[in-house]
Amino acid sequence: MPGTSGISRRSLFAGSAVGTAAALLSTGTATAAPRPKPGAEPGRSANSAANGASYRAAYHFTVPDQWKNDPQRPVWIDGEYHYYYLYNADYFTGVVGTAWRLATTKDLVSFTDRGVAVPKDTTVNGDLWSGSVVVDTGNTAGFGAGAVVVIVTMSPGGGTDHQEQFLYYSTDGGLTFTNYGTDPVLPNPGVADFRDPKVIRDEDRGRWVMALAENDKVGFYHSDDLKSWTYANGFVHDGIGVLECPDLFRITAADGTVKWVLGVSANGKSSGLPNTYAYWTGSFDGSAFTADTSDPQWLDHGWDWYAGVTFEKRGASGAVDPAARYALGWVNNWDYADTTPTIDCDGFNGTDSVVREITLEKASDGTYHLASQPVAGLDAHVSRTVNLGDVTVDGTKVLDYTGISYEVTTEIAWSRLTGAGLQLRRSPSGGRHIDAGVYNDYAFLNRRNTVNADTSGNWQESHTPFDPSTGTVKLRILVDRTSVEMFVDDGRYVHTSQVFPYLLDTGLALFTIGGSAVFRNTVIREFSV
Repeated sequence: MPGTSGISRRSLFAGSAVGTAAALLSTGTATAAPRPKPGAEPGRSANSAANGASYRAAYHFTVPDQWKNDPQRPVWIDGEYHYYYLYNADYFTGVVGTAWRLATTKDLVSFTDRGVAVPKDTTVNGDLWSGSVVVDTGNTAGFGAGAVVVIVTMSPGGGTDHQEQFLYYSTDGGLTFTNYGTDPVLPNPGVADFRDPKVIRDEDRGRWVMALAENDKVGFYHSDDLKSWTYANGFVHDGIGVLECPDLFRITAADGTVKWVLGVSANGKSSGLPNTYAYWTGSFDGSAFTADTSDPQWLDHGWDWYAGVTFEKRGASGAVDPAARYALGWVNNWDYADTTPTIDCDGFNGTDSVVREITLEKASDGTYHLASQPVAGLDAHVSRTVNLGDVTVDGTKVLDYTGISYEVTTEIAWSRLTGAGLQLRRSPSGGRHIDAGVYNDYAFLNRRNTVNADTSGNWQESHTPFDPSTGTVKLRILVDRTSVEMFVDDGRYVHTSQVFPYLLDTGLALFTIGGSAVFRNTVIREFSV
């Protein structure tokens, strides 16, 4: 999908940020991270710089080399998830255009690289943008029962102004794909934005449904065979940019309430809103979506959780859980997508969030929202646990613990207080750190006092509502070499932001403002993936 900011997304596929990224690296970084383990899986800690100073994430998915951006919705095939994503093998040479690369996983934490599944530039239509994958168990398309079908946006002619939807199919379990000719299965009707198809099976009506990004509208289309599509209806919302990467699913709350959710990647920064994944709860009759409220909610409130996708949660037997889904996003932002020190240190640019489990929760006012928690599969990869118990803090307390990649959980309790939280990736002098916590009536994640890619200085601290009268807050914070993800209380609010602390900044401190607090059940976990 092309750009939503003043910078063309396609132009950003082209160039290396070598030199720009180098400005983010201080001489101090050479003291830091351990060298990758021999035989490390692609997508983790392979290809690190020879000097051992690596910015590659320890337990988040990263592209093996070159460039990645949009995740594509993972699908369940033969007992594991197939995760496709946009990949440019020519990023360093300046050649634009993405293919679909594949990684497989059983636990959504450890991934195995399978290489490029759908190559670019093999037809006259050029490279592949975002789309979606479905398993055609009923052979509706005629490629065989269980064929894997991709519906994907391409822009014939090499530009960005003629977006159409094309079909590829696989008969080997989604490892390789064949194009279904060079004609679109959904031609462009003459509009500028016409991309990012999300296809689901409407079992109630025995047909396929597509949600499509059409500027400030999500269009809905029907098909019996995945090859021929008919317009049905549309959902319009303005003020948050192009409604990219639409998402549509049904989910059941613990009280039995069933809601449809329409999600989009959107840019609400001009209105003081996030630049991540907006969503509406509501109803869907197979053709039209009706939202419960006009304004969207947001699945993440940080600066770097874009092109997010949700997908089915399946048990060991393959059965779908109707009460939960998984979600992941690209940890980057088109305003500064090329500015990463991973380019110089490790030869890649592209990191994802951890996979989350999302559920539908009912609030005290009777409304419904999505709540997020890190995927449970992380528990099986814990390599070290540091239990600090209860820690009383009045001011700033520097802990003995040091680390670059870890998770910290704590419940902060107080009787009278203005603010409290944690200083993450703290420098030896205490001058650099990332702050996460609560202040007055909001929770926040602040990256201003560490190195980050937002050179404008405008997108440094993210906020979500908080009720200080509760006198307590639970924080679960995932820290890795280039990102911080903060889950507040039950996970209704999450903040994800990209950061590039110097690798010698390994300290951790607790702080309070305007009083004292007890940081209860404070536990740090490290992961080996």
